[in-house]
Amino acid sequence: MRREPTFPEALLWSRLRGGKFGGLRFRRQHPVGPFIVDFYCAATKLAIELDGLSHEEREKYDESRTRFLEAAGLRVIRFTDDEVLQNLENVEHVIACECGLEV
Repeated sequence: MRREPTFPEALLWSRLRGGKFGGLRFRRQHPVGPFIVDFYCAATKLAIELDGLSHEEREKYDESRTRFLEAAGLRVIRFTDDEVLQNLENVEHVIACECGLEV
């Protein structure tokens, strides 16, 4: 996935990378234990997951994964690919609020 991100991942990454998002540094495809989160900000301990078609019928797996990440001290927020594509401004607003950035 690192070499071939989905379009929604690439779109969100273009907004988060290189400190563009409030000066915060995000990592893409960051390992946490046995999992790899889509985006991670160490300064805020925030993991961002994008759920596309591959996540349909995987709710229990995603829930257990989220519990693991939260037990590791991370906050996890999830967006669907459609949310990123149809309302990127709102996605950015939610991320900014979660990071404690002034909105």
